[in-house]
Amino acid sequence: MVGDTDDDRSMRRQGSSGHRTVPHTADVRIEAWGVSRESCLAEAATGLVDCFADLSTARPTAVERVRLAENDDDDLLAALLEEVVYRLEVHGQVPVDVEAESDEEGLEVRLTVTGLSDVEITGAVPKGVSWHGLHMGPDPYGWSCTAIVDV
Repeated sequence: MVGDTDDDRSMRRQGSSGHRTVPHTADVRIEAWGVSRESCLAEAATGLVDCFADLSTARPTAVERVRLAENDDDDLLAALLEEVVYRLEVHGQVPVDVEAESDEEGLEVRLTVTGLSDVEITGAVPKGVSWHGLHMGPDPYGWSCTAIVDV
């Protein structure tokens, strides 16, 4: 990640994937990392959910599959995060688990979901993803990404 600190690098060495949220003015900044592009994308989507919901007692009620067209990495990150926001707003679904797999046609994403009413809301529900500060790419530890989410 741009501007890694010693704490950031230590955190990255301790695990192969993860995410964190950082307050950003009136928004939330999501930082995610993984050993592969797909694990990084899944962590970013999970980080988006973690910024507003406690999933510790959530039980999945359905599995949804989404195919995202192969684009550049930043576009793919934005498309996945926007899909999570869309499912929140339109279907009232919250991903409990996210898995992503690439193939020749693009990115296949498996979202294990539950109802928005079945999770504890701990913050402002996201309204969209900003293109400002959006970045995804390889780094010395695998892959990392950042996104600013409008709340």
